[in-house]
Amino acid sequence: MAAIGRFQKGDDIFYAKVVDGEIFRLQGDVFGSPSFEKKATPLKGVKTLVPIVPSKIIAVGLNYADHARETGKTLPKEPLFWLKATTSLIPDGAKIEIPFANHRNDFEAELGIVIGRRVRNVTPAAAARYIFGYTAAQDITDRTIQNGESQWARAKSFDTFTPLGPYVETKIDPHDLSIQLFQNGQLRQNGNTSQLIFNCFHLVSFISVNMTLLPGDVILTGTPSGVGPIDSADRLEVRIQGMAPLVNTVK
Repeated sequence: MAAIGRFQKGDDIFYAKVVDGEIFRLQGDVFGSPSFEKKATPLKGVKTLVPIVPSKIIAVGLNYADHARETGKTLPKEPLFWLKATTSLIPDGAKIEIPFANHRNDFEAELGIVIGRRVRNVTPAAAARYIFGYTAAQDITDRTIQNGESQWARAKSFDTFTPLGPYVETKIDPHDLSIQLFQNGQLRQNGNTSQLIFNCFHLVSFISVNMTLLPGDVILTGTPSGVGPIDSADRLEVRIQGMAPLVNTVK
């Protein structure tokens, strides 16, 4: 496997492998040992969905030192995480809807980890065995609400506040990937996953000590510096090295 997406044609929803702009339907369990049809499915009339259906989204905060500095917060001694509502998910191409126009709302480009096997109490050394792949994401944040509360779930869980996709990359090394965000074509965030305070394997291990992770669960690994406000009609593009770009507009 390489890039895996989730698609809809009419009432039919299916997973498929993406190769050079063509899709090959998956047969069997996406988290098992699936096979793929040899004949490509035409892309005409096919809708790209959120690439995975998680039971939960775990967001990690302040995981890049430069972002912690720009927010004026102390570096965490262990991963800082919270849960985001799964109803906040939207796919590539969908619109981000801002509920309170008088609030500041920020973009945050992130690398997402997709869990592939049920996992509890795993070590960092063994964590890779439980990871299905990686995907591009945004953790849109109502900064006005976040700055007024001691917990961050509400500020980050509004409908449409978690763009994800377009695909899950199953063959990629997560430890040295450029991660960028472009706002209306202008580069706003420009980081690298090598700068993560707690890397992907450490995060899977730490979170699995605190809760059971299930196939499809998503861990958002944090955002680099450069976060900024968004406005109506903005075009936001997340580019992570080796992945298809994640593009969403703001309503």
